[in-house]
Parts: sequence; C-alpha cells; structure tokens
Amino acid sequence: MNPFPFIAQLGTGAFSTVREGFHRSNANCSYAVKCVNRKKLSEEDEAALLDEVAILKAMKHVHIIRLYDFFSEPSTYYLVMERMRGGELFDRIVAKAYYNEKEARDTCKILLEAVDHCHKHSVAHRDLKPENLLLLSDEDDSAVKIADFGFAKIVKEPNSLTTQCGTPGYVAPEILEGNPYDERADMWSVGVILYILLGGYPPFIESTQRDLFRKIRKGEYEFHEEYWGTVSVEAKDLISSLLTVDPVKRLQAKNGLHNAWITGDDADLAGRDLGANLEKFKAFNARRKFKAVVSTIMAVNKLSFMGNQLNLDAVNNNES
Repeated sequence: MNPFPFIAQLGTGAFSTVREGFHRSNANCSYAVKCVNRKKLSEEDEAALLDEVAILKAMKHVHIIRLYDFFSEPSTYYLVMERMRGGELFDRIVAKAYYNEKEARDTCKILLEAVDHCHKHSVAHRDLKPENLLLLSDEDDSAVKIADFGFAKIVKEPNSLTTQCGTPGYVAPEILEGNPYDERADMWSVGVILYILLGGYPPFIESTQRDLFRKIRKGEYEFHEEYWGTVSVEAKDLISSLLTVDPVKRLQAKNGLHNAWITGDDADLAGRDLGANLEKFKAFNARRKFKAVVSTIMAVNKLSFMGNQLNLDAVNNNES
C-alpha cells in the first residue's frame, strides 16, 4: 500500500505526473512522487522504467538524486524521489553578480565525483546536460545532484551499448557514428558542460543539426581568445582531454579528479574573474530556456495531433 498522501502537483509528462508527497509518519519531510500510469506504457517503456528504478536504488551518493522507495499497484507505479527545491544549476549561476574559476572548478569536481560513482557501478547515464543538474535547495550552491536516469544503462562489458540516445550538443561522437560504446560517452558530455561553465557558451554551435553533428564527430571546437585568453591553461587541458573523439584516449572520471586544475589552489582560482564570460553564459542560458519552452509546445502539439509519444531530446531511442 502506498503510504504517501499527495498534496500539490509539481509537474506532468506524457504518461506520468509528479506530486508532492509526505510520509504518514513524518509530515515535516516532503518528497517528489512520480506517478506513472501503467496502462499508457508499452512493454519497452515499462522495461526501461524498471531499469531506471534498479539503477537508482543502487546509486547512493550525495550528488546523485535519491530514489527512496518504489511501489507497484495494478494501474500505477510510484517512484518516491528526493525533492529538488533549488531548480537548475545553470539558472543559479546566471543569477550571480560575480563568477570566478573556483566556482566553475567546484561544480566540475562535483560532477566528476558523481559520474565516477556511476561508472564504478558500471552505469552509463547517457544524457548528461544542464537540465539534469539540479540543486537541492535555494541556499546551498554546492548541493548539486545529477537527475533523470531515464536513459541510464548498466554496462555489462566494454562497448556493449548500441542505442543512439542523448541530447544534441552533448552527445558523444561514437554514439552519432553508430559505434558500440560504454561509460566513456558520459565523459564527452562532462567536457561539453565544463566548456560552458568556463566559456559561457557551447563548444559546438551550428545552425543545423547536420552541421552540429559533423563538428561533434570530428571534434572541431576552439578556445576563442576573447573568452578563453585568461582562463587557466590547466582548465583548457582538462577540457581537451575530455573532448577527445577517440573514447579510448578520453579521460576517465577517476583520473579527472586528480587533474591539476581540479586540485588547484583555491585562492588563485577565486582570483580569476569570469565576468565577461558570465554575460555570455546568461545569453546562452536564455536561449536554452526559450528552446525548451518551444520544444515543449511542439511536443504537446505533436502528441495532440498524432497521439504518439515524443521525446525531443532523444537522437534515437531504440533501447539496447
């Protein structure tokens, strides 16, 4: 029996709603309870959801969103999740009046620690992006957590994954090429996120998705002097070791944690102002939020017209 009485609705999706819930024995602690309509799930959808549940149950890390419990009823699945009250990390950053390399470094270290935990458990997240970096509260900038393990998969052996999934702009070259891959695809996404954290804009920008994917496949990006001239050489070296087309040569999370920039002097990094880049960051984030709204409207219209489930973030969602 589900012990969580529901209060407010926090969000809604194609076949689920997220509601605020309180445990009957503790009304002071609230949770985000994802209620999934089982009747709307295909066999593949149901299998993917149960995979996500199994993976989240194993993920006990301070910087990974927690799944506290899971209930199954004839018509509904209930996922009792940690409630993230602080919104998206990128929204918090662009609200700052001052931003420096230490803040970017601290965020990157958190991301590397969380991804390293996933990879130690042979879990590939497969959709690391700004929308999936959330804050636990409004008060603590360090309480960052990776969320949304909907594409996550256990890697049973190297290069055993084949599904072309992810988000354009963050997806690794080997996935776009249709090559078998593994956890190392996540490290490319970490490199893209770090590039944005420091530069304020993505490394791969093109007007068409075809041109975007071409640049990603070739690993064609640069550190423009206007925004990167004063950024630490060690930071740029770390990005270059992550945005490496050959996944065998790509830096792993456990090694990234020992990078000279990650372990660098706090005072030195705090003195490296990223003010000009923060303005660029604000413009990028505004476009990102606008595109998200447009994509949501398009998805709703498409669903209404065709009656099909649509995932605009997926390059291709044929589960491996």
